[in-house]
Amino acid sequence: MRLIRMLLLPALALTALSAQADPASVASLTNLLEQSKTITARFSQLTLDGGGTRLQETAGEMAVQRPGLFYWKTDAPNDQTIVSDGQKVTLWDPDLEQATIKKLDPRLSQTPALLLSGDVSQISKSFDITSKQASGVIDFTLKPTTKDTLFDSLRLSFRNGVINDMQLIDSVGQRTNILFTGVKANQPVAASKFKFDIPKGADVIQE
Repeated sequence: MRLIRMLLLPALALTALSAQADPASVASLTNLLEQSKTITARFSQLTLDGGGTRLQETAGEMAVQRPGLFYWKTDAPNDQTIVSDGQKVTLWDPDLEQATIKKLDPRLSQTPALLLSGDVSQISKSFDITSKQASGVIDFTLKPTTKDTLFDSLRLSFRNGVINDMQLIDSVGQRTNILFTGVKANQPVAASKFKFDIPKGADVIQE
């Protein structure tokens, strides 16, 4: 659940820090993100504590489509689903039989996973961005320009122009690594993928 919440964490409108983004890195990341109008992939996720001890391993599938459409589902036994239809975001927890629904804040496009589906034109306002490149792989390090976020840094890696993995590090050194496999870009995605039908009898929380 912690990562799910992190994926939805707004770019909080708190006291902003001065931006130190590298213009070339900003332009490069923006170009790479905008090239992929749709992305589908499997993912594997590993969370480690500050000392390197494994805390959780999960896997699942994801799909995104610009602007604002997003699907993220983890496999059992940690089955959870996030779906964005461009207007609202639904978080479904089958263990609790609970759906949490919130309005899609435009600022959500500047958060970790939703970066892949949102408007990246203002990305430098939310993150300080630097990059390094070697052998067809380019790594972008993004540090929030606001205080009190759930992560201290986010790394996005692209291999031959396609998203390959991301890593989030929080204030106590906990790391969440997400590796994408079977990535397909700019392929048609069924509209039904981005609509979630809440099961009858489920608890619904509106935020």
